[in-house]
Amino acid sequence: MHADIIVIGAGTVGAAIAYGLARRQRTVVVLDGGDTDFRAAGANFGLVWVQGKGPDLPPYQTLSRTSADLWPEFARELTGEAPVEAKVALEYEKRGGFAFCFGEAEFEKRRAMLTKLHVDCGSNDDDFDMMERAELERLMPGVVFGPDVTGASFGRHDGHVNPLRLLRALHAGILRHGGTLLRDHAVTGIRSAAFGFEVEAAGTIFDADRLVLAAGLGTAALAARMGMHVPVRPQRGQILVTERVAPFFPYPANGIRQTRDGTVLLGTSNEEVGFDTSATATIGTKIARGALHVSPALARLRIVRQWAGLRVMTPDSYPIYIQSNEFPGAFVAVCHSGVTLAAFHATVLAEAIAAGMLPAWLSPFHPGRFDVPKAA
Repeated sequence: MHADIIVIGAGTVGAAIAYGLARRQRTVVVLDGGDTDFRAAGANFGLVWVQGKGPDLPPYQTLSRTSADLWPEFARELTGEAPVEAKVALEYEKRGGFAFCFGEAEFEKRRAMLTKLHVDCGSNDDDFDMMERAELERLMPGVVFGPDVTGASFGRHDGHVNPLRLLRALHAGILRHGGTLLRDHAVTGIRSAAFGFEVEAAGTIFDADRLVLAAGLGTAALAARMGMHVPVRPQRGQILVTERVAPFFPYPANGIRQTRDGTVLLGTSNEEVGFDTSATATIGTKIARGALHVSPALARLRIVRQWAGLRVMTPDSYPIYIQSNEFPGAFVAVCHSGVTLAAFHATVLAEAIAAGMLPAWLSPFHPGRFDVPKAA
């Protein structure tokens, strides 16, 4: 089976790229694994987040901001082009978001960090505000804040979305634009060919002019076959979900997000436990205590679910984008912020892959950065 481009991985990253390529009239085949694969997309908090990203790599702030600015049009296209009977409500909102601070020292430290990031990125607008407690109480009258909440930073470009609906809409969009999405097609072989690449999956040989490796934690092994070193590791994160209640928390925040159906997501954790996806009482208790620190009134809500998932983490936590020098036409895209960067992946990155060359401004995300010795 021949295609212009084969995308390996149908999570949020791979699906967004494949959707963008299919919209550009490229014939796309997406090969995905089975239900037992480790899938970050199924355990996502759903934030489209900009504030505070990239304090030691400002281009990541620029990248996140670029994608957040693209998100409104991306969401309109993804849902608007679908027939009525196939529309998926993404529940996307861009109202801004909060990162709460406890104590004056933490409040001023965050102000200094965001100010420096603003200057380093050469931003021309007011992308954040520091709000005292009184302003928070005015904006969110339904929230009873804990005594230690001094204030918060407010990111003007932040938002949130239903991550499962996003993934469903991307899959539907790939098919709508003529792409092929094959599940239970774990890749067993990749090789360069005279015309491009051959990929073996589920006993079938697929060939294409170009290849995109976006298989999350499985990317490292696949990339090595194409002469690329892509260091990734799993990092576990856990989330608690409450019962449905009337809307009271109108903005997404660091660790608290009320969904459109009324449930409240509480999280998350950053655990170096390898490939263990167990949900634990210890971490669940820690998450709950953190949420109660923001608002003790959350104690009245019942926890109805807890889950754990694995992030795709690089050594410095930032994305990797690379085209193979040894096998031109083979690309890699991995990150732990697939929701935030989905609009970028479906537009700018898909266009670059279709053209056969990554833009120079993505060079800070080349994995060669890990080979540079740090100064003593």
